[in-house]
Amino acid sequence: MKIDSAGLPSPLRNKLKEAHQATYVEDRNGTARIWAARTEDGKTFSLPPFPVPTVAGLDQALWQAGAFGTAVATLGGLALATRLGRRLRHSATSATRIADGDLDVRLPENGDDEIAQLTRAVNTMADALAARLEAEREVTANIAHELRTPVAGLVAAAGLLPSGKPEDMVKERAGRVRDLMEDVLEVARLDGGTEQADIHTVQAGTLAQRAVRAATADRTVDVSVRTIADAWVETDPRRVERVLTNLVTNALRHGQEPVVVEVDGARIAVSDHGPGFPDDLVAHGPQRFRTGAQGKGLGLGLTIAVGQAQVLGAHLTFTRATDGGARAVLDLTSAVRQPPESP
Repeated sequence: MKIDSAGLPSPLRNKLKEAHQATYVEDRNGTARIWAARTEDGKTFSLPPFPVPTVAGLDQALWQAGAFGTAVATLGGLALATRLGRRLRHSATSATRIADGDLDVRLPENGDDEIAQLTRAVNTMADALAARLEAEREVTANIAHELRTPVAGLVAAAGLLPSGKPEDMVKERAGRVRDLMEDVLEVARLDGGTEQADIHTVQAGTLAQRAVRAATADRTVDVSVRTIADAWVETDPRRVERVLTNLVTNALRHGQEPVVVEVDGARIAVSDHGPGFPDDLVAHGPQRFRTGAQGKGLGLGLTIAVGQAQVLGAHLTFTRATDGGARAVLDLTSAVRQPPESP
């Protein structure tokens, strides 16, 4: 506070002559300042002037505050959205792996928000799905094991029947049941994830020839092997032959002859001239216990082929041939090795 300040504006002095106290707003170079003073006992007491915002200044301050608040809110929203998006992408990736059969995947359960609730629901679903599939595998394997002995007895008994058409029919039906039981047991073993490949170095062309002989034994069919280029591969010969035999058998059963097995290095393709694979099989792969387009088969042969390819670390794809038939390609490129040295 100042006493008898000489710097008081004239309008304020004039107001003090009419009243003991007064205020005055001074506009200097676009900046407003407020003066306050009073008189007492012939003396003038005043406060130093202090600036006050004008309308333009208030507008500018509001714009600045709004811009700053918007920027902070935007950055905070982006950070929150990025964090939530990362959690959602991780959840989607894990859910996709679960859908592809990796039932050991679980999502981290952190927090109590909606995403955490979704995470717990997905984990609960994965636990229930894994338990159900394990129970189904055990039931399927147990049924197959229980039926194995009586089916073997049925096959043996069929061999004792008198020669003729009834004997042929019983043997054929009993053989089909036996093969089905063996396929079910093989699927159960593959689902168990305990199968291990027995690695040897062999030629891809040799494996193709063996598979064709196994698939066409005791019958006359039009199946040929065409070798564009051969390659040495380090793999399990028995499993490769199993895959190719199933592919050739499926082509003969559901497609039309001629069936061609083409060896192009480490890629072995089996093609027929039938109606081709169904659209859902090309898109999603074979489904067990689902009949084909012609109502034949249970889908176990191709399911076993896919399972054996996974054990080998190979890639098996199902497409349509250029002429419209079915085409399955077993890719053993990752197993290519140099030919063994001659002794």
